[in-house]
Amino acid sequence: MVAEFGDDILTNGLIDRSKLGEVVFRDGAKKKTLEQITHPLIQKKFREIYSRLPEGAVVTYEIPLLAENPERAVEFDLILSIETSEEIRRERLLERGLSNEQASARIAAQAPDSHRRALAHHVIENNGDRDALLRSLEEWWAIFVAPKINR
Repeated sequence: MVAEFGDDILTNGLIDRSKLGEVVFRDGAKKKTLEQITHPLIQKKFREIYSRLPEGAVVTYEIPLLAENPERAVEFDLILSIETSEEIRRERLLERGLSNEQASARIAAQAPDSHRRALAHHVIENNGDRDALLRSLEEWWAIFVAPKINR
């Protein structure tokens, strides 16, 4: 990544995700380049781990960009989309220290909610606090996943 994006993305010799984000969320072509570098490596690592799991294992795989790469959806038995209103997404990004401009760039780079919903078997709204999200996830798991495991 340093060869592609330069030393400016480094802090103390390590890739600084904030600096890298500044570069790639300002330029769609650079974001695409980052994805072309990272996605094959992430997918390879997942397949290595997955191949060592016992048959019937339940695997949760968080893929932030699945809606941007919908061809991958066929790899999964069940897709859950966790959605947040744009207003709350912006608030959360600002709380993490991003500027309004940086938050806007990240939100603009995301696929529309309709694309995620089209891929998802289930949708959970995440407009509350972490405890509310955890309760929703536990309820979803109890209804849709646990019964399949406990057969």
